[in-house]
Amino acid sequence: MTPNINQRMVKNMNNTHIYNQERNWVLAIVLTSYLMIVLDISIVITGLPNIQRGLGFSPVALSWIQNAYLLCFGGFLLLGARAGDLLGRKRMLLTGLALFTAASLAVGLAQTSAWLIGARAVQGIGAAIIAPSVLALISTTFSEGKERTRALAYYSMVAGAGSGLGLVLGGYFAEQISWRIGFLMNVPIGRALIASAIRIVRESELHTGDLDVFGALTSTLGMVCLVFGIVHAADSGWTSPQTLASVASGVVLLGIFVSIESRAGQPIMPLHLFASRQRSGAYVARMLFLGGMVSFFYFTTQYLQNVLGYTPFQAGLAFLPMSIMTFIAAMLVPGFTCRFGNARILSVALALTAIGLLWLSAAGDHARFAFDIALPMAVVGLGNGLSLGPLTVAGVAGVADRDQGSASGVVNVFHQLGGSLGL
Repeated sequence: MTPNINQRMVKNMNNTHIYNQERNWVLAIVLTSYLMIVLDISIVITGLPNIQRGLGFSPVALSWIQNAYLLCFGGFLLLGARAGDLLGRKRMLLTGLALFTAASLAVGLAQTSAWLIGARAVQGIGAAIIAPSVLALISTTFSEGKERTRALAYYSMVAGAGSGLGLVLGGYFAEQISWRIGFLMNVPIGRALIASAIRIVRESELHTGDLDVFGALTSTLGMVCLVFGIVHAADSGWTSPQTLASVASGVVLLGIFVSIESRAGQPIMPLHLFASRQRSGAYVARMLFLGGMVSFFYFTTQYLQNVLGYTPFQAGLAFLPMSIMTFIAAMLVPGFTCRFGNARILSVALALTAIGLLWLSAAGDHARFAFDIALPMAVVGLGNGLSLGPLTVAGVAGVADRDQGSASGVVNVFHQLGGSLGL
């Protein structure tokens, strides 16, 4: 009997080891996928002057390199998220990766401004499919509690540090080689991710039902109009007729969308997700937090280059204190969460972020790097790394597996809205 018991114990241990290895590989694949789309939000910023000179962009048209990406990313999120629930999250991850990789190739080869903006829009649609699939796969692969908290801490580390890394890489490529490299490198990475995901990622449980066509249509059009109005306001102001018409159309369409969802048998965005005060608070907090952080990246980059005279690469390197502290803080989140809970960590994290931003806002045209830039950036990075994990955990807490895609979509919608509105 004893040998048989020992054999079973060894077999169970081996199975557990294989299962954990498989989960780690899944986590590596989805986080690398997410890193790729995060990098492409920021990697273009430090290269914008070179892109403008190379392809003859007007100042207004230049802003649409970023706006086209954000518009489609935000507009198609809910549709991409619900499609994952119904059609399978692995299938949608592969679809998003294929679309994003092909669009990256098109961006890297672009010869005209229209070509580049169009390809960036397709990239945004690919990102809108990838982002909720990544978060949903993490939530369904790792059980709620310590395991999921740790996995989401890595996710937050990628989200926070990836933006800073994108600025460094974008600046280096634009200055030393070509801004096109930042997009062309997605092609081999994307192909490797697709091949790995086919072999390793398991398909999620498929849920039968209708796609809620009217809900998908009104949510997508409503988000596109709302995000378009927000980004258009940056060029033309909030009193512009186009801005007002676009925002009003977005609000009306999203109101119709909510009405449809309240009566739909299988809604694209189940309204019961907002029944939890914790989740609803996390969504709003995420929107406000990203409003500050995206503005921080955008305007600090302009300040470093246009006021202090940094080169694109030097400007990217200046963000390293923030990126390093984000990485370190995100690694500490699981342990802190067990000891202090999400709410206390968030309170401290948001306070640190506010202190760092206030400190950085005092920098003038003769700023000292160590005291006026590096130290406040380190404080911002500490707050950033401690904030995103608890916000993400709270945003998907208590959600059934069948709704993880929708919940992930809502998290990303508030993420994108915050970034667009803040900027």
